[in-house]
Amino acid sequence: MKESSLTSEEKYFFMNEAIKEAHKALDLAEVPIGAIVVLDKQIIGRGYNLRETTQNALKHAEMTAIEEACSNIGSWRLEDAQLFVTLEPCPMCSGAILQSRIEEVYFGAFDLKAGACGSLINLLEDTRFNHWCYVESEVLANTCADLLSDFFKKIRVEKKRKKKEILEKD
Repeated sequence: MKESSLTSEEKYFFMNEAIKEAHKALDLAEVPIGAIVVLDKQIIGRGYNLRETTQNALKHAEMTAIEEACSNIGSWRLEDAQLFVTLEPCPMCSGAILQSRIEEVYFGAFDLKAGACGSLINLLEDTRFNHWCYVESEVLANTCADLLSDFFKKIRVEKKRKKKEILEKD
């Protein structure tokens, strides 16, 4: 069984870097999800959710971070790398993680509707694949979950406000 190669302090440091990426998404009114790829304790890729801004379903934080990491090292193989992401990866991102040979995945909050690392299915630790990952969940979970729940709460409040405004005009 695979094990973590990082200390608790390193995990918190790198997850905080992913949280900074999530704030970039938040600044654009995107769902606040951020990711980074780390190799030899150096960040080699960063990404945040840009689906609404680009109207591109592939613009998940993990996909952007993996793409940047591959470009930075000049290889599609991210062996010995770690990925930190604020929300549990979906099936698409899990596929990219497996295909890029990332060794370790750390995420903050579980995604009960689309998570592919334990919530709905567990793609990353399935030993039937030719590659699988060490996965650690709930790294700074409360911070990551609060970022998402605050975002969606704000959207619900805004929808209510607009609805009330429309009703008052009638």
